[in-house]
Amino acid sequence: MKVCVGLSGGVDSSVAALLLKAQGYDVFGMFMQNWHDTEGTLHGDCEWEEDKFVAELVARKIGIPFYFVDLSGEYRQRVVDYMFDEYSRGRTPNPDVLCNREIKFDAFLQKALALGADMVATGHYCRKEQAPDGSWKLLEGIDPGKDQSYFLCQLSQEQLSRALFPIGGMLKSEVRTLAVEAELPSADKKDSQGICFVGKVDLPVFLQQKLRSVEGDVVEVYDAWYSSSEKYRKDNSILSACTDPSCLSDEDLEELATPLDYSSLVFQTETYRSGKHHIKKTRYKDNPLGKIIGRHEGAQFYTLGQRKGLSIGGHAKPLFVLATDIEANRVYVGEGEDHKGLWRRVLRIAPDEIHWMRPSLSLPEGGALKCRVRIRYRQELQEAVLLMREAGLYVVFDQAQRSITPGQFAAFYAPYDESDPYDAPELLGSGVIEQ
Repeated sequence: MKVCVGLSGGVDSSVAALLLKAQGYDVFGMFMQNWHDTEGTLHGDCEWEEDKFVAELVARKIGIPFYFVDLSGEYRQRVVDYMFDEYSRGRTPNPDVLCNREIKFDAFLQKALALGADMVATGHYCRKEQAPDGSWKLLEGIDPGKDQSYFLCQLSQEQLSRALFPIGGMLKSEVRTLAVEAELPSADKKDSQGICFVGKVDLPVFLQQKLRSVEGDVVEVYDAWYSSSEKYRKDNSILSACTDPSCLSDEDLEELATPLDYSSLVFQTETYRSGKHHIKKTRYKDNPLGKIIGRHEGAQFYTLGQRKGLSIGGHAKPLFVLATDIEANRVYVGEGEDHKGLWRRVLRIAPDEIHWMRPSLSLPEGGALKCRVRIRYRQELQEAVLLMREAGLYVVFDQAQRSITPGQFAAFYAPYDESDPYDAPELLGSGVIEQ
């Protein structure tokens, strides 16, 4: 069998190629360049050239053919343009998930097949198994600190059928040891960070390539606002009365999945005279529910739960972004990680955004499923119930979650035996968080 390994210049893909070659596969490596621009990036102009150089050295060391492919056009159109569009709408996308679905296991896969490959292998920490019905299951990787199944939560059965994950049953430390023993040029290379194939970026600067910077108010929401909010009280009343999420009505689910709206928090002005010349000035009247505490450069540059980048002092605890209002160009913040505005228990995925890894597992309308869910990479799996309704798939968590963020992916997994560290749960499906 002929296998194309996506060599990135990193240690994980290098060891994946090494293992496949040792197992007797007909292996060749291919490096993909997906990004040329450097505006907003925090690394050198030629980092991709260094990665390509290391990847080529690895291929030479292992003794496999090496190819190069430029997929920057596809990447910009199918990943980066999507990013800009989502941020412009006040949502926070996950480009790494899109990169795997649209580039690595689509555009790159097609190039590999054209070169005669039967399968494509990557250095992802995850595993796949064949189910009794012949479909493919995607499982978490063995290393709990490196599992990357979340990033593959949008793959189709066709894509999985062509995928190999040689290091999914290994710990990162074991991968490093193998690389050192084999004297691979990538053995000591640090793991990549930031946006897939773009790298670490100054996000506002990066987004300003297409999104205009416009100053607006930063509004701090006080705890007293929640006591005055009818919706906040109603949500808590519904949840307090609910012992079984399956009994929630469609109206209750939609109510709970709808984020709090802070637009009712308004500030009136008053005029006053200042100084010995009694110069007339304008100021905001005190409001017991909140306060305008600063300015920002564009609400679309901020994401829910964000702590850094606000540049506003004078608080005993850190400030966190609670919400953004793109139309009013406002950013709402709260003090402390226990702030009431950060926590919610219910989210919704629109019907056309629901993706099942194995279609046979899909929930019928009215169905319920107890499972575990994560709403961001490296988050511990959280106990939840999936409820399929006409308006979409609702996820009701057992415990409130911090910063449920529209645009991100919610990935749901089957339960597993905690007493067996090698019994990794199956990734059942995923979807873009609508609200």
